[in-house]
Amino acid sequence: MDAVDPTVFRLAIFVLAIFVGYYVVWSVTPALHTPLMAVTNAISSVIIVGALLAVAAHAPGGELTRNVMISKGAGAVATAFASVNIFGGFLVVRRMLAMYKKKVPAPGKKDGGK
Repeated sequence: MDAVDPTVFRLAIFVLAIFVGYYVVWSVTPALHTPLMAVTNAISSVIIVGALLAVAAHAPGGELTRNVMISKGAGAVATAFASVNIFGGFLVVRRMLAMYKKKVPAPGKKDGGK
């Protein structure tokens, strides 16, 4: 009996993760969106740590090999994407929290402008 090719196995796990992630995110109630965004920002900050380690990679002996250059490039791209995700996530969380603040009525209006 032949074993399953590791690439096919990893691809199957990736596809299953996409489906699970889709159903998990769409089943979250609106009250939990802000905490979910905060956790997403925390995960992205961990990704940045790993990406920075990839950028700082060096080969034994100090020579720049092809693998080291690929690692540095992938780390730089991952750092950029995770940074955009973190800052965008903070903007979304800030906007969502602003929805829960009480509206200050405009001067001269008794019913709050409704």
